Amino acid sequence: MNVLRFSDLCAQGKVSGQRVFIRADLNVPQDDAGHITEDTRIRASVPCIQMALDAGAAVMVTSHLGRPTEGEFKPEDSLAPVAQRLSELLHRDVPLVSQWVDGVQVQPGQLVLLENCRVNPGEKKNNEALARKMAALCDIFVNDAFGTAHRAEGTTYGIAQFAPIACAGPLLAAEIDAITRALAAPKRPLAAIVAGSKVSTKLTILKSLASKVDQLIVGGGIANTFMLAAGLKIGKSLAEVDLVDEARAVMAAMKARGADVPIPTDVVVAERFAADATAQVKRADQVGDDDLILDIGPETAARLAAQLQQAGTIVWNGPVGVFEFDAFAQGTQAIAKAIAASDAFSIAGGGDTLAAIAKYGIEKQVGYISTGGGAFLEILEGKTLPAFQILSERAAQSA
Repeated sequence: MNVLRFSDLCAQGKVSGQRVFIRADLNVPQDDAGHITEDTRIRASVPCIQMALDAGAAVMVTSHLGRPTEGEFKPEDSLAPVAQRLSELLHRDVPLVSQWVDGVQVQPGQLVLLENCRVNPGEKKNNEALARKMAALCDIFVNDAFGTAHRAEGTTYGIAQFAPIACAGPLLAAEIDAITRALAAPKRPLAAIVAGSKVSTKLTILKSLASKVDQLIVGGGIANTFMLAAGLKIGKSLAEVDLVDEARAVMAAMKARGADVPIPTDVVVAERFAADATAQVKRADQVGDDDLILDIGPETAARLAAQLQQAGTIVWNGPVGVFEFDAFAQGTQAIAKAIAASDAFSIAGGGDTLAAIAKYGIEKQVGYISTGGGAFLEILEGKTLPAFQILSERAAQSA
């Protein structure tokens, strides 16, 4: 995908003295007192901001935070805690500006944080008048918010239509590069792990991947539905009986390409869903009526780990068991360790996946960790994200 890159504009000396508007993803979790509890997204946004300052730009940054009501600003919607954290990370004062749509005073070398963009009426529905006003604030628009790249909103799409220059920041560019490497031009075999509680939420992903990948590993509640499709009993386990035919269709699509969807040969079961429940390993064809399948068994985990060792590219979305409970975490741990030990290029995304990566300390062994949950899933579905589309169109216009 061809897009203009902010790093290239900086290297070419085209940023000095320019008004730069950065759409970042600073939507961080907070406690009831408004204190930031996890600041990964803020820290991840610093390189783009610093790049703009180092290049001599007048820098404006904005983001959404939470789910505010348009036109009704409340104290809990404020980016004030983010401004404070940015000040600490950048070792400089970061003024917070409200009511900014009609004009912002910022000079080259200065940085301001623009208050929660989703408070502005028309942001969510990408109102053209709002988009044009925001575009008039800048000479260069930089989208560095992959987490919102699947939404066509005012600060993710509209402003990119009308700004004099629209480009991708380093975070967004890195996502594009990693996704291209993993899906558009992968080193084969290409293995995908798609796990989670429901087939219905990831059915389109499974169908899309079935036409692309060489190995499609399913886990969690999704695997239970595929076990039903393979004629196995799953006791009281979570599954979607009405989607068994859809699961069979995915299996058939893989088989037609000379591949398959590995069905567990052993599983870890319990009689109740609890951290202190007694775990028992059973053959997949011996699951009892009162059993809950909460993880893949050691034989299955070893077989899947061996497959991953042979992969050239690995895409990972979702743990294969209830890894939050230690008794049912071995399957996910085995998958995580196999990915970490593999020579394959790996890309991982989704909140639970990131939690598993953190739990097993393999951050440095994963090729790329995607920062966007919903956007990452839509990429796996084969969709073109609106933010990517408009940046690509603008690059083509300027070529």
